[in-house]
Amino acid sequence: MKKTLWDKSAKGLSSERDAVQDFTVGEDRHWDLFLAKFDVLGSIAHTKMLAKVGLLTAEEAATLCKGLVAIHSEIEAGSFVLQDGVEDVHSQVEMLLTERLGEVGKKIHMARSRNDQVLVDIKLYLRDELEGIVGASSKLFELLLSQSEKHKADLMPGYTHMQLAMPSSFGLWFGAYAESLVDDLLVLQSAFEVVNKNPLGSAAGFGSSFPIDRKLTTKLLGFSDLSYNVVYAQMGRGKVERLVASSLANIADTLSRMSMDVCLFLNQNFSFIEFPDDLTTGSSIMPHKKNPDVFELIRARCNRLKALPNEIMMMTSNLPSGYHRDLQLLKEHLFPAFAELKQCMAMAEMMLSQVKVRKDLLTSVEYQYLFSVEEVNRLVLQGIPFRDAYRQVGEAIEAGKFKVTSTVLAHTHEGSIGNLSHADVRARMTKVLGQFSFATVHSAFAELLK
Repeated sequence: MKKTLWDKSAKGLSSERDAVQDFTVGEDRHWDLFLAKFDVLGSIAHTKMLAKVGLLTAEEAATLCKGLVAIHSEIEAGSFVLQDGVEDVHSQVEMLLTERLGEVGKKIHMARSRNDQVLVDIKLYLRDELEGIVGASSKLFELLLSQSEKHKADLMPGYTHMQLAMPSSFGLWFGAYAESLVDDLLVLQSAFEVVNKNPLGSAAGFGSSFPIDRKLTTKLLGFSDLSYNVVYAQMGRGKVERLVASSLANIADTLSRMSMDVCLFLNQNFSFIEFPDDLTTGSSIMPHKKNPDVFELIRARCNRLKALPNEIMMMTSNLPSGYHRDLQLLKEHLFPAFAELKQCMAMAEMMLSQVKVRKDLLTSVEYQYLFSVEEVNRLVLQGIPFRDAYRQVGEAIEAGKFKVTSTVLAHTHEGSIGNLSHADVRARMTKVLGQFSFATVHSAFAELLK
């Protein structure tokens, strides 16, 4: 029979209870390893707070903190494991402390519950993963903006309804996805602000009769603020995951749409771009094939990520306030999403850094109608009312007499072919990046581990 830290009976669990235990734990032990170092950091902050309010002696706190720092080092070195029969990371850490330090190890759980312990672990983990997403997004943004500047004079067809519309440029195309990432990170920053609130001290969701100092643990863990109401702190479980998933889904949507464009542009009927042979795949029977498998998989994986907010929404639908075991399953849906999205961004960056765009695309007669609006505008500038100019050009097209007067474009307004406004877009990205308090987090963690 298995024995857990919270068993009420000295006998342990029956075989039937073993089955219940196995079912309720599920895959949680695997995902708990992702939380291990954050569980230790939360415990160090909790220990320091307990000492400040007099629930631990200074000597006890120093002993516990030293033991926790040692466990943190083991986690960083990759030697930390969840032993057989141990349900979760919280239990493993407490058992190690008790084995190594004796009775003082048992005091670590005072004035908290596994509920607020896992809440703070998840928030610390999400905060860390969001920093990785921000870094990957920033790198991709810089590449896209660089390619936009490099190809600002290279024209390409613009489409609406997948029909030829007006002249565009590769500069506009690359720049569009760069600016899209700015807005994606603006949404992600909002999710980060919700994540960056401390739930520790809410205990099981109803607070504690111990005189704890929640503002101290907030500062020690680098949080920007508290989740004040203890019931709401517990209600935040599920909501936080959904908001984070939504912010990831926005970036995934940008990548998915961009990947679809690339798949079209590489198609022989478009032939707008090329990649080195090593970056495309072939066919077992068609020797001419150069398939955009990387972008097809980015598209599929990102479309899957776009479904994640709805998955979480459905899993938390109709839950009343308080903790429910349903919430445990959110980890196995959300946690893998970070690595998948970062991999997609890294692959997109690698591919687009080596893309070759086709020059002089719009000199082909098949693209002459792209300049119909330019011809209308030319007539308007000569004093012809717009509706009359529109009709004249339309009649020439219908009669097969349309001729392009000039392919020189004079677009000067902000964000147009001739004025991509890169400095303004970069300034917006710099502003958004500056709103993430990662430096505060790093400083707080360094202090905890001294």
